[in-house]
Amino acid sequence: MDRRSFMRKAGATGVGAAAAAALAAPAIAQTNPKINWRLASSFPKSLDTIYGGAETLSKYLSEATDGNFQIQVFAAGEIVPGLQAADAAAAGTVEACHTVSYYYWGKDPVWALGAAVPFALNARGMNAWQYHGGGIDLFNEFMATQSLVALPCGNTGVQMGGWFRKEIKTVADLQGLKMRIGGFAGKIVERLGVVPQQIAGGDIYPALEKGTIDAAEWTTPYDDEKLGFYKVAPYYYYPGFWEGGPTVHAMFNKAAFEGLPKNYQSLLRTACQAADANMLQKYDWLNPPAIKRLVAAGAKLAPFSAEILSACFDKSNEVYSEIEASNPTFKKIWDSIKAFRGEYYLNAQIAEYNYDTFMMIQQRGGKL
Repeated sequence: MDRRSFMRKAGATGVGAAAAAALAAPAIAQTNPKINWRLASSFPKSLDTIYGGAETLSKYLSEATDGNFQIQVFAAGEIVPGLQAADAAAAGTVEACHTVSYYYWGKDPVWALGAAVPFALNARGMNAWQYHGGGIDLFNEFMATQSLVALPCGNTGVQMGGWFRKEIKTVADLQGLKMRIGGFAGKIVERLGVVPQQIAGGDIYPALEKGTIDAAEWTTPYDDEKLGFYKVAPYYYYPGFWEGGPTVHAMFNKAAFEGLPKNYQSLLRTACQAADANMLQKYDWLNPPAIKRLVAAGAKLAPFSAEILSACFDKSNEVYSEIEASNPTFKKIWDSIKAFRGEYYLNAQIAEYNYDTFMMIQQRGGKL
């Protein structure tokens, strides 16, 4: 091939490539429009793992769209108080929020079912029900009536039962106990003589120190450690039966979500699911050293007695029956959870339970 012929062909190829690039750029721009949203979190930045779930979501979206889909995260109180995050998203004050739906159960008990209710599913079971048992769709049938779309975007795993100033061994020990405990769980333990208290996170320590309250539940060892409760309420009970697998949701203004291009809606679902898994994995990594540090600092670990757990289980079922009788939406979703709960714990006691139990025995024997 002579030099002139080569140059002509090379030139034609270059022009073709440039034309293809010129055609491709507008196509990409059309499918990835510039979108900037604001997200109100229910959490302070100091709770870096649970607050960080929204930051993880924002990061994934930005990276997947070359920065075209941006969600700016605001901590609790920066735009609205933490417990008003869902209200702000529903009203369109912000396009999104990152919150736990049981915070709003006072409006309607159905809100709690999307996150956690006493003696429901653990984190793994909750995710199975949501992603493969129709749970996301069932919950969003209700959320549509609230002008929201909700997607799982985090989970702490089963939480601790809380910090107590004195030992709690029997149901009788609960009589008159003033406990900082929120929402649905407060309704259950109240029937056993506990006096539920609604206290903001920053006010719990001084209330325990002064004896204004006798006990307080928070979240997991990693988060609890930061608040120093062990110094004034050393008895650390488990499990938090009211939060076996609490889902943290990203909620979106319904009109804003439906106004997104379909590829952005799909990407939002994918990014939320990735952030959902990431949070639980992070807590699983951070909690083991945290619980060791707490015990070394003086926390006295103890399980709730079988008597207390059984009494709370029975009272929970009483409350569920009462709500089901008057709230058909609650009954529809709770029936779905209950049906899977029976199957889930049937299966869990076979391979998973026996493997975990054997490995725990090895750990206690100093072999791990």
